[in-house]
This record gives sequence, C-alpha cells and structure tokens, in this order.
Amino acid sequence: MTQSTTVHAAGASPPPPQPLPPPPPVPRIKIKAPVDDADKKVSARRIQDTEICVPIVYGTIAFWLGRKANESQSHRWTVYVRGATNEDLGIVVKKVVFQLHPSFNNPVRVVECPPFELTECGWGEFEIAITLYFKEDLCDKQLNLYHHLKLYPDEESGLQSTKRPVVVESYDEIVFPDPMEAFFARVRSHPAVVVPRLPASFQLPPVLVEDGAERRRGGTKDHVLSQWFKHFSEADELSKLAAARQQVQDHIVKLRRQLSVMEGLPQVLHPATVSNFAGTCANVKPAWTNRPHILPPGASLLLNGQQSRLVPNVTVLYFVCDRDKTS
Repeated sequence: MTQSTTVHAAGASPPPPQPLPPPPPVPRIKIKAPVDDADKKVSARRIQDTEICVPIVYGTIAFWLGRKANESQSHRWTVYVRGATNEDLGIVVKKVVFQLHPSFNNPVRVVECPPFELTECGWGEFEIAITLYFKEDLCDKQLNLYHHLKLYPDEESGLQSTKRPVVVESYDEIVFPDPMEAFFARVRSHPAVVVPRLPASFQLPPVLVEDGAERRRGGTKDHVLSQWFKHFSEADELSKLAAARQQVQDHIVKLRRQLSVMEGLPQVLHPATVSNFAGTCANVKPAWTNRPHILPPGASLLLNGQQSRLVPNVTVLYFVCDRDKTS
C-alpha cells in the first residue's frame, strides 16, 4: 500500500527555476563498517574484503493541477526512494525520513515500510532532505541525501501539462564493506542487492526464506507512477557512453577538417592592401595565378575602375596582383 498523505500547505517561494548540473556518472556512497565489540565477534562475524552494493534512485514526480490549481496549490508531487530496478528496498532499509519545508504541517515525515514515498500538494520549489536508516544487522549509520523539488518544466520541454509530469531523479550506489555473515546470507539472492560470489568452501549461516508476496508488495514495478520512472541500468549507461563517444569523435573529425583548411591557406590580406590593387588586375599573366589569397569581410575590389561586390570571409581569389609583374 502506498504510504502517502495530502496536506494543504503552500511550500516556499523559490527563485525562477534554474537547470541543475548533471550528476556524476555512477556515483558510489561507501558506508564505513563499524568496529565490533569483542563480545559480538562470535555471533556477528564479518566477511572481510567483501562489499555489498545497493543501487537506489531518489527523486520527485510533479503534476500540474491545471484548472484545479490555485495560488496555494498548483502541483501535486511525490518524493520517493526506490530500488534502481524497482525492487523492494525493505531488505536493507529500515525507514526513510523526509524533511519538507517548514511551511508544511508536520514537515518531518517518517515512512517505516516500503514503498518509501510521500505525496503532497503545494506551489513552491525547495530542497528536500532525505535520511535513510538501515537494518540493524547491516549498518548502524544513517545516510543523508538531498533533492531539489522541481515543479516547472524547462523551456525546451514546452508548456506545463496535466498529463506529462516533471520528473527529476538521481542514481546512487550504496556500498557496504565487510558485511556480517548473517546479513550476507539473507540478501545474497535478493534482486535489489548486488553481492560478490564467495568461494564454494565458504559456509554461511542458515536464514529464513523470504516471502515472495511480501517482496512484491514492497517493490515499485507495478507502481501507479512507474511509467514515468527513468531507467538506470548498465546497458543504458553503456549506450549513453557510446553515443557520447561517437559525438566527441565526430566533433574531432570536424575540427581536424577545419584546421587542415586553415593551415593550407595563406595570410589574410588587409583591406588597405586590397585598395592598392585597384585597376591593376585586368591583365594578370596566367603564371601568377597559382597562389590563393583571402579577402577579409567588408573588402571590395576595383577591376578596371569598377567596384566589385563585397567579398565574404570564405571567398578565395586565385590570382596575385603585383604592379611589377603585370603586362
């Protein structure tokens, strides 16, 4: 069941929305493993030199209310933390705390079961603080994230629409080093967690089999907003990198062509030099037509006392005007 509440609050008045810089590719947040007490080492042994990775996505989806909008409520939005593949994060996350703007009633919201989300109405953009608390057998530290609520689309995205929301998501990978054996055994087959392969001789403690129906209830694959979720996968990242690399290579080829053209051209003639050639180029010998010259923008040429049209920057005249070498 979706954990959501609707409180009629205004929110904060923001400056005009500015585009945010793109996040770094595949960021990783590493949680330090706590130092175990001597009495706990026997019952909670850790797997040394091993890391567990949990890919997550956090963000907001905002819908414009259209004709139902008023001064205090123009948008309905949802903030959430989900698995990168829409799997249940309840296997590792104990609860999520969302810190809203102080103008909202009860600005600190606690969601203690997946899906970790809440829905609100308002009119202003502001920064939402998101705090993740993990299961006791995983980590006793908390993780603080920050997300800017965006309600209004960028100019290139067009006008607001009640059918097309504004979606802003961020991708992170939470890394837990040296996990406990019991926790490793509990999550090693869970699709929301990336675990390394241990040696066949390594013995893990027995664990209870997880209820598949409970896992599906905590996931977001069938979420009402899932059609607007962005896809974050290795295949997508590789595709984006390949497209960016091809774009860079095409730009390099274009620059090399421009450079080769520039290197093959002589020095640009000054307009004052061009005026000295007036009336002297009518009888240029063919032997002196093998060196090109470029006339700069705004330059004009007089041939037999008649002024020619303006010469653009890319025009090349294939002759040399020299008073001493004309007949």
